[in-house]
Amino acid sequence: MGQDYLHISIEYLKGVGPQKAEILNSELQVYVYGDLLEFYPSRYIDKSKIWTVKSIDADAGNVQLRGKLNTIQVTGGKQAKRLSAVLQDETGTIELVWFKNYQYILKALKEGALYTVYGKPSEYLGKFNIAHPEIKLFDPSDNTKGLVMEPVYPLTEKLKSRFMDSRYISGLVRQIVSDPRFNIPEHIPVSVSKPLKLISRKTALYHMHFPADERTQAAAARRIKFDEMFILAMRSEKNRSNRLREKQGIQMSRPGRLFNRFYHENLRFELTEAQKRVIREIREDVKSGKQMNRLLQGDVGSGKTIVALFCMLMSIDNNYQACLMAPTEILATQHFLTIREMLQGLPLEIELLTGSTSKKKRAGILQALKSGSIHILIGTHALIEEDVEFGSLGLAVIDEQHRFGVAQRAKLWNKTEHKKPHILVMTATPIPRTLAMTIHGELDVSVIDELPKDRKPVKTVHRTERFRAEVMEFLRTQIKLGRQAYIVYPLIEESSKLELNDLMNGYDTVTDFFPLPEYQVSLLHGRLKPEIKDFEMRRFKNGTTNIMISTTVIEVGVNVPNATVMVIENANRFGLSQLHQLRGRVGRGSDQSYCILMTKDEMNFASKKRIKTMCATNNGFEISQADLELRGPGDVLGTRQSGLPDFKLLDLVKDGEIIDLAKRAAAYILKNDPTLSAAENEVLLQHLIRHQNDHFWGGIS
Repeated sequence: MGQDYLHISIEYLKGVGPQKAEILNSELQVYVYGDLLEFYPSRYIDKSKIWTVKSIDADAGNVQLRGKLNTIQVTGGKQAKRLSAVLQDETGTIELVWFKNYQYILKALKEGALYTVYGKPSEYLGKFNIAHPEIKLFDPSDNTKGLVMEPVYPLTEKLKSRFMDSRYISGLVRQIVSDPRFNIPEHIPVSVSKPLKLISRKTALYHMHFPADERTQAAAARRIKFDEMFILAMRSEKNRSNRLREKQGIQMSRPGRLFNRFYHENLRFELTEAQKRVIREIREDVKSGKQMNRLLQGDVGSGKTIVALFCMLMSIDNNYQACLMAPTEILATQHFLTIREMLQGLPLEIELLTGSTSKKKRAGILQALKSGSIHILIGTHALIEEDVEFGSLGLAVIDEQHRFGVAQRAKLWNKTEHKKPHILVMTATPIPRTLAMTIHGELDVSVIDELPKDRKPVKTVHRTERFRAEVMEFLRTQIKLGRQAYIVYPLIEESSKLELNDLMNGYDTVTDFFPLPEYQVSLLHGRLKPEIKDFEMRRFKNGTTNIMISTTVIEVGVNVPNATVMVIENANRFGLSQLHQLRGRVGRGSDQSYCILMTKDEMNFASKKRIKTMCATNNGFEISQADLELRGPGDVLGTRQSGLPDFKLLDLVKDGEIIDLAKRAAAYILKNDPTLSAAENEVLLQHLIRHQNDHFWGGIS
């Protein structure tokens, strides 16, 4: 009965009707009773205190008064009419004034009646008055009108202009919760709600709109937030348990000859403890006989690629192929050159497949790949095209996985007919644990939280235009020491709208400071042909050019250890994550490196905060946390790519404890009742089916 009641159209509420219902539909996406119940207040006005007129002073904020209304009158000329009244309590009087909509207010006022008034006093000619106060008749016998915590809803101007204000919305909600049919079956099993001290959902919905005090509102918000995360957690846990139970993986018993030979003979540096830990975690996965589905998080320069390479060798040692898919040709080519160099001397065939691969070369690669003679294939989206067939794919690695859609990633691991390959997805965009738990709930998460010992933190400074000559002189000093530098611009061509320095003007400016032939400058941007990009990258990597002027195409993957300076022009136009990725292009060798953030003198608050954060820390997780607080998860990750639901109350940055509790509760329930067939989970199952567009809940019986 409760669910049917919640699906009644709001037009049937007293005071709504078809016209106002249409406005609520279009402005708030509120269509039925249930929508209105989940349209939560954005804040509350504490009306627990009644001030006296005498107690008001210049420092008083909003005050609530109670007294008798006298001297109601309209004064002023045609163009400047105003309504005024005098409120009197036992300590004195104060004038109330209305300049707008006074005709509507005048009709409602009753002289000599007792009113409760709320508003902000202002002082004029030595006396206090309140302009446009909230005012309502005081009826001591009507407890429903005496709210202590009055809800304030996030309303649009169109609603306010139709007098559909917070009190109007509050009145509609009160109609719903006062009806005897208002009954919501409790879907959280007692085995979970009791130890977590969760109030019922029905009680929570009531107290979200009409809390008695801050404590009851906090308890209501906690329950609603738990529910929002719990639905997502149940879906993630169910998918994960299905994968572990049903999806048989390729069993890779142990590392073999190639793995050990590479470790002992080819590896030129010592692995960090974090890298060793992650490799052990992956070894446990691939020998279990279940399909691995693991996310590898690591800051820029933390050594994710070397971990992926060890995993590829593990696959090859067990007579399977491996592949690595990257989002851009530059990054794919960089991986190919790096991995080929590191595996030099080992009996392995490694190939690169991108959109630029010639037809003849591509045909040869496809034939060799199908026969199994290619051990490692590295490439871009070209890897997921239909004619790309593996002889025996055992491991698929996806770099910068957030740049690929879900369907694109799925195409790669569906390249085998029988047992699915193990999946390792990597990202250099570290995100806080709570957010990773939310987005990647179906994956096992590994984190490389340690940089190589020889890496020195990049020194980051902020400089404005008046320091340009000093910045260029610093670059000249670094180049004389044999180092190289990047200068990155946000645009290719001039934009009068944004008034940014563009790439081509920047090139002219730099060559004025660094004249040919004494200095060599490379130019790189996304509109260049692939062969020209490769040519410019090779010239910079081998040291032929001293300076690389580029757009953000060098954001990920480019590895030139000799580059020690990164200058980012118009740094205020970049997001924190992108700034951090760009900074990660330097500091990859043993020399001290520098990042210089160039901006104009004037910046808005958010830009100043981003620049300050970049100068304060090199830690990617701290930067990601700050980015989330500034922009929110949907903007940082791309809501469509990340699959983030539209939470109404849950804050993915601040509500880590609730997220953790919901995840644990979901795991506990599914561990004890995987199909939700137990009697105590019957309501939960029905609730989840109603709240899912996914097919798998329908499959539970």
